[in-house]
Amino acid sequence: MLKVITALVAGLIIGGGIVALVGNDGDDGDKGSPTNPLGVSKVIDLSHTVDENIPLWPGDPPMKFTTVANFKDDGYYLRKFSIGEHSATHMNAPNSFHADGVGIDHYKPQDLIRDAVTIDVKDQAAADPDYAFSLDDLNEWEQKHGEVPADSVVLLNTGWSRYWRDPKKFFGLDGKGGLHFPGFAGETTKFLLDQRHIAGVGIDTHGVDPGQDETYATNTQVLSQPRIVLENLTDLDQMPATGATIVIAPLKLKDGSGSPATVTGLLP
Repeated sequence: MLKVITALVAGLIIGGGIVALVGNDGDDGDKGSPTNPLGVSKVIDLSHTVDENIPLWPGDPPMKFTTVANFKDDGYYLRKFSIGEHSATHMNAPNSFHADGVGIDHYKPQDLIRDAVTIDVKDQAAADPDYAFSLDDLNEWEQKHGEVPADSVVLLNTGWSRYWRDPKKFFGLDGKGGLHFPGFAGETTKFLLDQRHIAGVGIDTHGVDPGQDETYATNTQVLSQPRIVLENLTDLDQMPATGATIVIAPLKLKDGSGSPATVTGLLP
């Protein structure tokens, strides 16, 4: 499936999104139809809508829309916007954690179409907001679903997107400046990179590193090369454990440390 999707979709990625891959809801099941050229059974939007009330990492610039043209005065409607490169659903680039790393504009379309596995850790995260995805948990998942495929992106479904409109809970602010939200344990990330040769990781929290990991072990390891780090994903409950493909569409910002992105899940 991935080879077909790569060939068809690579030319469709534009700026902050992708053109429609299927037509109306009635066409979703019509595989191979003119309005569903990829033959997928379902398309899932894994991105949050961007507005001025999105939760912001402490110290990050606010998201702001400003109207610059309106129908009454100009005959058309136009806004400008300002947003941090690591706000909303977004992708990180190597230069955000490595001084000699490349920017987000380095990535080619084919780099941004990947097989994905989704690992459900909602129960563990609910029991412990500082939960870090462990090697034991990975082993348990692989016993059920098989080894994580090489060149895939590992998505961690913590259930944290339910707190998207409650910044205090989303970041787990403790009143002392500390952050408490789940993520990948550094040793698990190392195993996934060294032994499973993954293409990257993604999560529904504001960081692939747990809130208490101030070394950013997962970001640092994954982005030692131009790989994938996705944060602030949503609707991961709709993604199967295996078999899906994701299409990532960041803004092609010159030397960007990252970019807000549209991330779309495709089910075969």
